[in-house]
Amino acid sequence: MSRSGPAVVIGLTGGIASGKSAVADLLAARGAVVIDADLLAREAVAPGSPGLAAVVERFGAGVLGPDGGLDRAALGRLVFADPAARRDLEAIVHPVVRARAAELTAAAPDGSVVVQVIPLLVETGQQGAFDVVAVVDVDPAVQVARVRERDGLDVAAATDRINAQAAREERLNAADWVIHNGGSLAELATEVDRFWEACVLPACPPTAG
Repeated sequence: MSRSGPAVVIGLTGGIASGKSAVADLLAARGAVVIDADLLAREAVAPGSPGLAAVVERFGAGVLGPDGGLDRAALGRLVFADPAARRDLEAIVHPVVRARAAELTAAAPDGSVVVQVIPLLVETGQQGAFDVVAVVDVDPAVQVARVRERDGLDVAAATDRINAQAAREERLNAADWVIHNGGSLAELATEVDRFWEACVLPACPPTAG
């Protein structure tokens, strides 16, 4: 009897600016169903949502933009400077994200490859929830440079954002497979190919021909 539901469910994580989205895009191009926790988190605090109301109740109307939506930069300044505030935000958003991710995983076609992209997978202790945990890894100096370029931050602010996440060693210790992303996109594609062949294809049923 064939297994119903996805053939393999992958937890994909990595530090900020490590290249998780690029890896997810490459996996999607190979046929994976990608579920992005960051996108689900945005849905959880969309205008008019109970999540946004809870965020405003906790952090005040100063985290709202002129259009009534969430001002992510303002909220980020609060939570990255205050671990307790960050935990409060996570307590609002994470349960909604996990529930929605579980729904989408359950709805994936039988035999599919599901990739859940979860930046805080290690921090939230979800290592045991997946068939495979893949970590996108990059040298910390490259990570700082990418955060600064992407978000327009100085070295101190970029370092604070990196330090707010799990240590590099913690993520690597949780990994079943490490995808190195210190080079070009072509090199990253080769890394993803190696991962796909070693960890994904063995778990997938053969295609009927």
